[in-house]
Parts: sequence; C-alpha cells; structure tokens
Amino acid sequence: MELFSSLAQSSTFFTPFRVHSSNPFFTITPSRSSSFIPLRKFITTRMEALANTDNAKPKEAKLWGGRFEEGVTDVVERFTESVSFDKQLYKHDIMGSIAHASMLAHQGLITTSDRDSIIEGLREIEKRIENGEFNWRADREDVHMNIEAALTDMIGEPAKKLHTSRSRNDQVVTDLRLWCRDAIDRIVASMKQLQVSLLKLALNNQGLIVPGYTHLQRAQPVLLQHLLLAYVEEIERDAGRLIDCRTRMNFCPLGACALAGTGLPIDRFMTSDALGFTAPLRNSIDAVSDRDFLLEFLSANAITAVHLSRLGEEWVLWASEEFGFITPSDSVSTGSSIMPQKKNPDPMELVRGKSARVIGGLMTLLTLCKGLPQAYNRDLQEDKEPVFDSVKTILGMLEVSTEFAMNITFNRERIQKALPAGYLDATTLADYLVKKGVPFRTSHDIAGKSVALCTSKKCQLPDLSLDELRSINPVFDKDVYEFLGVENAIQKFISYGSTGSACVAEQLDYWIKKLEIK
Repeated sequence: MELFSSLAQSSTFFTPFRVHSSNPFFTITPSRSSSFIPLRKFITTRMEALANTDNAKPKEAKLWGGRFEEGVTDVVERFTESVSFDKQLYKHDIMGSIAHASMLAHQGLITTSDRDSIIEGLREIEKRIENGEFNWRADREDVHMNIEAALTDMIGEPAKKLHTSRSRNDQVVTDLRLWCRDAIDRIVASMKQLQVSLLKLALNNQGLIVPGYTHLQRAQPVLLQHLLLAYVEEIERDAGRLIDCRTRMNFCPLGACALAGTGLPIDRFMTSDALGFTAPLRNSIDAVSDRDFLLEFLSANAITAVHLSRLGEEWVLWASEEFGFITPSDSVSTGSSIMPQKKNPDPMELVRGKSARVIGGLMTLLTLCKGLPQAYNRDLQEDKEPVFDSVKTILGMLEVSTEFAMNITFNRERIQKALPAGYLDATTLADYLVKKGVPFRTSHDIAGKSVALCTSKKCQLPDLSLDELRSINPVFDKDVYEFLGVENAIQKFISYGSTGSACVAEQLDYWIKKLEIK
C-alpha cells in the first residue's frame, strides 16, 4: 500500500494514457510524451527501500537459532506457527515444566534456587494467561516457545536451564496426553449427565408402549423405557471405550527428548509420578512418535457421535407431523424465517450433522499418520486441531442432547392411536402357537395367514373371532386372546433383557443404582 500511495502522489511519472477500446482485451498504452524508464527506476528504488525497511525491523532470535545465519521469512513463519491453536495447552505445558524443573533440581542438574525461580515464574505466567494479560507471539512459534521465552524475559538465566534433557518433541506429546486425559474426564462426566436425563425421561413415562421398528417398518411393541435404556447402554459403552483409552494413554513421554533419550542423569519415573502417569513410556522413539492414543480417542468420539446422531435422527422423525410421537418445548426448538407455522427440532438435526465433523477428525488423523517414518515429523503439528475440534464438538453434542431430553413431551394419545397399525402382536401370536406344541416355522406360517386374513377384513388380530382363527388352524383356543393386543403382548416378553414389564423394571433398577439417582 505504501508503494502505490507513493506512486499516486508522484505526478512526475504519470502522464496521460490512450485507451484502445476497440481491442477486446482493453489495452492501455502511454502517450508519446510519457517515459517508462523513470517509472521503472522509481518502482525498483521504492521496492528496495521497502524491503530494506522490513529487513531493518529487529526480529527476536529463535531459541533454536544458534546455527542459523538468517531468520525465516514471514511467509514461512506464518505457515509454520502453531501458537494460534496450541496455546490452549498452556496449563498442561506449565504443569509439565514444573514437574521437569523439580526433577532437574532433585537430580542436581539445576540448583534449588533456579528451580524456585522457574516455578515462581511459570505460575506467574499461568496467572497472566488466565487473566488475559499474556502476549502470545506468532514469531515464537508455539505454546512452548512463548512460555519459555516469556520466562526468560521474566527471570533471566535460570529459565535457560529449563529445557535441559527435553525436546519439544517429548514436551508436546506430554502436553497432549495430559490435555486428552482431562478432556476424557469432561466427556465421561457429560455422558453421565445424558444418561441421567434419559433415565429420568424413562421414569416419567412408565408403562408407555411405542411401536418398535426394524427396517423402519413396524415390528413389535416395546416399552418406551426399554427404548430409552437402549441409548443409555450405548453411551455406557462409549464411556467405557474412553476410560480404556485413558488407561492406555496414561504413560509419560517426558525425558525421551528428541527421540533417543539423554546422556544426563534424569529420573523419568519422578516426572511421571508427579504428573499422575502410570509410568514412563519404555521406548524413547515410540514415546515421541506415537499418536495411537489420539487415534483411539478420536475413534471413541466418532462412535459416540454416531450413537448421538442415531438418537437425533429418531427424535427428529418422532417430532414430525407424520409421527407426532414427541413435542419439543419452545426452549429447544427453532422457527422458519418464511413459514410462520414451523417448529423445528434443530438442535437434534445439528447433532446428527455435527457427527460428520467428529468422524472427519478421525479420518484426518488417520490420514496424517499414514506412512510417517519414525520418529517425530513436523506433520504431527497437524494432529492438534482435529483433536481440539473433536472434543469441543462431542461435548456440545452431549450437552445439547441432554438439554433436549429434558425438554420433550411424549404424546401418549397420538402414540396409542398409532399402536394398532402394523400387527405388532403377530410374533406373540406365533409364540402362542409354539407353546401349543406347533413347530416355529409352522407357527410363523399360521400367524402370517392370520395377518393376511386381517388385511382382507381390514381389522386387527384381536378382532378375529375364534372360528375365524380355527379356520386357519384348529389349534387355536380362547386363551389366544391373552396374547393379542400390544398390552398383552408386552406382558408375554420374559427373556432376560427383553421389553417385558418385569424385565424393564429390573433394568431401571440397575441404572438407578449405577447412576445414583435418588
């Protein structure tokens, strides 16, 4: 902008132009009185001056820049910085540095006075970050360099001893493991909240029978409580995967350094214990290059996202006029900008949609890690944003699903009117025949013919007379009516884990105790 401003102000070099409008490419040529030689000289001189001005700006020497005679260009600096997103690791970076400094002092590699200065400075930096008073600088590349350089500015020479026997390679993966460990704890807590909201929804709708579907076709009657507890079970497995993942990731890379360890007498077990890890990672190469824990974490998140997407899909369908099984409250619904009558279950549509982001994050990380040679490669800088986004998204999906569950009403009358359609008691009729000694395949055929008769008569199975049933097969007796109708059918389910009232009561009791519902 400075160059063109100068050009605009310099009338010496600008003379009238002739426009050849007949040319389809709209060419412009200078008039005879103009001269391009002074203009070229001006541009060249001005660009050199600007370049010299930029180069004259003092740049901070990189902490790794000892063997370099030139600094990186602005383009490279912008492209390679990561502080814009990895600064959220600050708390865990400082935590790791405090543990590392304490270990160095314990091993006699730094003095206790240096240790105290380092720890005091790091805590002051943490306070400034949390108060929004810390100046994050892109020229310091990442969260580690920003904090270390700020510490050096603050306490001087002792800060230069902090990086003894560690590299950014082991430092960043230590930060990541600590961050992910905390993230898993937050996600698991949010999962429990969703489970509690689903369980309370089940308890508030005792005895409500809904159509159960397979292939999106009506199949058998189920208790709504049973259906809701199916999602509680899925989320429990999701939480279990994350807890297993946390156990596997809870090993400490710190002290592995760049890849080969160190010749200095550090105590990796001390730092591991101080940071709450199970133990140090055994192999220093594996310690800095492994991202399995992130792949496993994002895989668990992706499975959770799929489960939440299925819940969202079901509730979106049930909120439609075609189903009308649920009514979301206004507080969790949105309207249309053009259609005034609309009331949309947008939160659950977005839950369904945002699952794509979580799945995409896993795909990004899998592709990133594919084909990387041992040990650390700068490609791995790209591992953080998918992880951060996955955690943020899955937490949001869990939170809004919980909110939605707390703000919906099941339309009992609409559901009860919908129950007769679909011959939901046909399988129970087949079970009745089996109890009469009829082989199941034959029972299946007889029940199918009974449904066909109902279809022709436009009635339900309980509406068939005993004579009509006996015309299909003489095995029918008057006790058959104890098996027909959705209310009777529900009572006939007795297998462990089934939708029978007694079985569902046992499931509810289990979850009330497990989730500590009063």
